Amino acid sequence: MTLTELYEKIGGSYDRAISVLRIEKLIDKHIRKFPKGGVVDALIAAGDDMDPTALFESAHAMKGVCANLGLIGLAEAASELAEEYRPGNERRLTDGEVKERLERIRGLYRIACEGIGEYENSL
Repeated sequence: MTLTELYEKIGGSYDRAISVLRIEKLIDKHIRKFPKGGVVDALIAAGDDMDPTALFESAHAMKGVCANLGLIGLAEAASELAEEYRPGNERRLTDGEVKERLERIRGLYRIACEGIGEYENSL
């Protein structure tokens, strides 16, 4: 499996990743680290506690990591939560809706991790 095939499989944007990281070797290095990076785990833990500060910080961090790696769906989902909990912003979502968003993130993350695992096994 190539990196472009991986990105197609997981619904990411290889073009976005290469525009940021510039070198395919760096994409390979960082996409393979993604499942172990903990950025999504931190957001899920913050959501379990419904800690507004931790939700903002972890969602903001996740948004950046995912955007740089071209994981557009995850970046957009994290961005929505970051804006929901950005200091000074008025909340729009109920706690239940936030939990729904976190479940969607879990699903997208699982798809990404499964695809990355298949990619690694094909090398």
